[in-house]
Amino acid sequence: MNVDYPYRIDGRGHTGETTNADHVRDMIELVLFTRPGERVNRPAFGSGLLQLVFAPLGDNLTAATQFLVQGALQQWLGDVIAVEAVEVTRDDATLRVLVQYVVRRTQQRLVSEFTQNV
Repeated sequence: MNVDYPYRIDGRGHTGETTNADHVRDMIELVLFTRPGERVNRPAFGSGLLQLVFAPLGDNLTAATQFLVQGALQQWLGDVIAVEAVEVTRDDATLRVLVQYVVRRTQQRLVSEFTQNV
């Protein structure tokens, strides 16, 4: 059973479940948008992505952001996925992250987009 994120109660009154592919996507989203220090028992967990949102835009920041995100995904989900590409863009108040990855268990190649208002 894979618990759905965000946590919900389904129509039967049980914990909401999700597919394996959606569960992996949920785990990626948690790594991307959790700030280091936000989790009490895992203070290093997260990517630090949201801290870079207010830095001045430029080629160096774009490269550093993609490197940061890819490193965090490898650190926290390296046994679950193989990250092939990461693209981070910002449009006004919306942060968009595109992640291309392979689920190690199934060898399924997926591309997921994540957005966050900042």
